[in-house]
Amino acid sequence: METVKDAYDQFKAQLALLYHSQEADAMASVVLSDLTGYSKAKLKAFTDDTISPEHQLQLHKILEELVTGKPIQYVLGHAHFYGLNFKVTPATLIPRPETEELVQWVLDTLSDVGQPTVLDVGTGSGCIPITVKYQLPNSKVFAIDISSDALTVAQDNAQTNGVDVTFVEADVLNMQAEEIAKQCYQVVISNPPYITETDKLQMHKNVTDFEPHTALFVPDTNPLLFYTAITDFAATHLVKGGFLFFEINESYGSATMDVMKQKGFINAELRQDLMGKDRMIRAEWPGA
Repeated sequence: METVKDAYDQFKAQLALLYHSQEADAMASVVLSDLTGYSKAKLKAFTDDTISPEHQLQLHKILEELVTGKPIQYVLGHAHFYGLNFKVTPATLIPRPETEELVQWVLDTLSDVGQPTVLDVGTGSGCIPITVKYQLPNSKVFAIDISSDALTVAQDNAQTNGVDVTFVEADVLNMQAEEIAKQCYQVVISNPPYITETDKLQMHKNVTDFEPHTALFVPDTNPLLFYTAITDFAATHLVKGGFLFFEINESYGSATMDVMKQKGFINAELRQDLMGKDRMIRAEWPGA
């Protein structure tokens, strides 16, 4: 019979060419916890426990996918974000810790606002608006994406997490959807495409080969394409004293702030993520 220790050893051996030993070990913990229901602490404490034949078969199938470089979240079909569980597919980006930091900043900013209206632009899995709505039940939350497949996933996630978010299919570069354009917002949030073609060359294949390119990449010739369009929209749809939040490319922090200032935003603040990288901006709309 295969044991928990055997499973860890298999992960390390089969993923050695793609990941560091610690990463492979962490992936084994996630998969085994997902399959068995054991906590990660219990897995570490009971390495001699046997794995059922059914789980062994599932484990081997999962490993076959992981050795191709496919991200573990896509293999398992879900990811955790801000304490909630989200379905993810290749139609959506995988939620990341730095985006949790952005959401925390949004929640802190809205802590004294009774019934804020919020828009998330380029929602993907819906992790941002769903989390905001979950944490602020009195908020009115809208989200858009150009991908109908992504919106299907986001709607499923809203239902799973028991929140009501209005999802609309719309183009970030031409946000004319009536349901979105007729609203005024306390907050507009976006984690838009910001990785340049040059940056792409430095990225791991488990991102470039599997995650949706329309949600990731921008041309080298116009890296702030989406930031400019969203800032223009926010300048005409934010209430006085409202805020625009962006997750950003660390190489374009100052340039992104300049775009926001040129459009009339004030009190722009650039923050680093927990890894010390310039990662998010908040700016205030002073009103017309």
